Amino acid sequence: MMPTPVAWRWLFTLGLLGSVVVVLDLDELWQQLRRLPPSLLLPAFLLTGVQVALSAWRWRFTAQRLGLRLPYGRAVREYYLASFLNQVLPGGVVGDVGRAWRHSQHTDHKRGAVHAVVIERLSGQLALLLVVVAALWWLAPASDLFPGEPALWLLLILVGVMVAAWLIRRSRRAGHYLANLHRDLSRTLFGWRVFAIQLGTSLLVLASYLALFLVLAQQAGYLASGAPWLLVAALCSLLLLSMVIPVTVAGWGVREGAAAVLWPFAGLPAEQGVALSVGYGILVLVSSTPGLVVLVWGQAKPGLAQATERGG
Repeated sequence: MMPTPVAWRWLFTLGLLGSVVVVLDLDELWQQLRRLPPSLLLPAFLLTGVQVALSAWRWRFTAQRLGLRLPYGRAVREYYLASFLNQVLPGGVVGDVGRAWRHSQHTDHKRGAVHAVVIERLSGQLALLLVVVAALWWLAPASDLFPGEPALWLLLILVGVMVAAWLIRRSRRAGHYLANLHRDLSRTLFGWRVFAIQLGTSLLVLASYLALFLVLAQQAGYLASGAPWLLVAALCSLLLLSMVIPVTVAGWGVREGAAAVLWPFAGLPAEQGVALSVGYGILVLVSSTPGLVVLVWGQAKPGLAQATERGG
């Protein structure tokens, strides 16, 4: 009997983690992990609460720009549920698909409900891209990790995106959909005011993610032992970017592999970076458990859509 696609994702995740472990000093990795105290759970829950509160507000703001009402309390519960599902199910987007689907029920603006989630997530990815480009620009002169000018790499990425967009537009059906998406993007993301609100909120969300990494590093004594906090933050922004690749469960394996490569190039022990990555993954998983409470108590039901209606 062949494994299911979900099982393949789990096997691939475990395979990547195993590959990382093989090339590390396990005794040293264990010593690094032991430096992370259980007391980190409290700041993790607090920072995750900030993330969810800001992200739910960003989702609600986006939905309102598309003419949809979304109660803030329900948006928070839905976001916790989506975060939990993204942590335990392969791909990292299942929870977002679920909240988009529930939001779309019993409304004649189903595409808008879907676009509200898509654009809200896109806002976050744009903020991450800007921070990563800044991190690459800062890291490049100090190491051989990123050969060549960072601007060249950014240009290549932009060219790739433009080529992909051109290929998609060759399909008439895709072109029609993209026209509708462009209209919704114009209302929710394009324009100085809405862009400033979206980007500002997304940068605050991203800052909370990086703050969790820095709290981990500080509690483990990495910052006191000579690793500059700005260097750690720049490297961790690249770890967050690696998690965008939806091939494993919650970024496990990909994130640790990236840490094992990045930290030595920055003159730091690979085991230190992997320990930070593992600690981060555990803290995020545990702090997403309010979403499990939402799931168990049935707070995120299709009835969400009954409280979601058009305009004004």
